[in-house]
Amino acid sequence: MTLAIVASKMHRIVASASIAARARARELTAAGHGIVDLTVGEPDADSPSHVVSAAHAAAVDGDTRYPPIAGTIALREAIREKFARENGLEYARSEVIVGNGAKHVIFHALAATCDDGDEVIIPAPYWVSYLDIVRFSGGIPIVVACHARHEFKLTPEALEEAIGPRTKWLILNNPNNPSGAVYTADELRLLARVLERHPHVWVLSDEIYEHYVYGTTVHVSFTTCATTLRQRTLTVNGVSKTYRMSGWRIGYAGGPSPLIDAIDTLMSQSTGGVCSISQAAAVAALTGPQDCVSAIRQDFTRRRDLMISRLAEIANFACLPPNGTFYVFPDCKAYLDTVSPCGHDIATDHDLCAYLLETANVAVVYGEAYGCPGHLRFSFATTDERIILGCDRVAAALGKLKPKTSVWTTL
Repeated sequence: MTLAIVASKMHRIVASASIAARARARELTAAGHGIVDLTVGEPDADSPSHVVSAAHAAAVDGDTRYPPIAGTIALREAIREKFARENGLEYARSEVIVGNGAKHVIFHALAATCDDGDEVIIPAPYWVSYLDIVRFSGGIPIVVACHARHEFKLTPEALEEAIGPRTKWLILNNPNNPSGAVYTADELRLLARVLERHPHVWVLSDEIYEHYVYGTTVHVSFTTCATTLRQRTLTVNGVSKTYRMSGWRIGYAGGPSPLIDAIDTLMSQSTGGVCSISQAAAVAALTGPQDCVSAIRQDFTRRRDLMISRLAEIANFACLPPNGTFYVFPDCKAYLDTVSPCGHDIATDHDLCAYLLETANVAVVYGEAYGCPGHLRFSFATTDERIILGCDRVAAALGKLKPKTSVWTTL
């Protein structure tokens, strides 16, 4: 039954599929099931000790009052220095804002700028929340399929075709969750050339996974490659992934001051400023020793290679090695239109996820949630032992599926 009190606009959105998948895995684990959770969207290690110490010192020193809406001066200065040091981007303090995680910043940016009917281009596969945030803000998501033959990246031709007179934003997630795709500098420049011809289109560049790149891959910020678009680009980042600080809830962005002012105004009437103690911790993360970042990237490189090698042993489970993030996004279409040993139809990737959870005790996320049906998202932000166990269980479970045609043939 739907309560009359609930606004009609709530029907525009659904709960996050990745969060729901992890919640279900936690419920089953608490109930005593030996679940291997490969849905995890955060590093599995604790926050660096110097970050925790900075938070403790801030609390002891009485830094416990309302902070500025846009963020403390200390943190905004640390963010400015980070952008200059790592991305070659120069922002004034008035061009930087802090939010309760990167999702919070993205939500307020779109809510502050989208009028009803404005279009937002979203390359697929995409992070699960983009579409719902756009819809809730009154915008219309324009999903552009990015195929494996293009390494799941948006091409200039596809971007040109998607732009219309009501296009307000392009959301670019680089590195990409869930595919692990990372754009080269040349690829970003080609996209920028298209956008230069359409001055009404802004770019939201979500770079939260920037430090999780592997091998010879290098992350380059969009604005670094598109200096002519600086005044209509919002670069979003945060400390959750890079510094293993997901629970501290600190995201941030750099962009033109009129946009930052609009986000600040909206935040002033919604959440207010971000936890002062978390901000002190974020200052320590951004300005302190950075060896923790390279250490976890090295650790994740090993885990990535381990998961890829294990999944490669599964027949017809095609998988592009991710150049970034901590996810693998294999093609599972060969295992659809099958029947489980219990006689249940496996028609979609959602069905396949449910089957793996129920019969193999492995939790993954279905590709349809990311706008890319026929895929599964595996996270390697877990231990080597659980990667091996999870992949072995998946291989065994997939091996038990039978094509529907063979079932009818035996009748």
